[in-house]
Amino acid sequence: MKYFKRLAVAAFATAAFNLGTSSLLQAQDAPPGDAGNGKRLYLADGCFTCHGRSGQGGAFNGPAPSLAKTDMPFDGFKAQLRDPANDMPAYSAAVLSDQEIADMYAFVQSLPGARSAKDISILND
Repeated sequence: MKYFKRLAVAAFATAAFNLGTSSLLQAQDAPPGDAGNGKRLYLADGCFTCHGRSGQGGAFNGPAPSLAKTDMPFDGFKAQLRDPANDMPAYSAAVLSDQEIADMYAFVQSLPGARSAKDISILND
């Protein structure tokens, strides 16, 4: 039983370390993108219908994850667009170039992420 406890602690520590370094890696791996063009593409391609206009996520055709300030690294974001999970449509390179994906990534990274409840004044009255 001690072995499984040590294994669980090691797995948790590894996950915590990876979470802490994910934003650093994400910033280093993402190619430069134009957030303004990314917003235009996000709206023109209809991403907002499932993920919301401010990337907050939604449930149009099942749960759609929040994209604002995503922890997903650029390569994962691009892979999801090219070969998506669930009901999301695929965007081949003929439809959405790698640069356009970088622009969309820059846009979703520019969106304000979820706030803590203690940062929302009406919830603290």
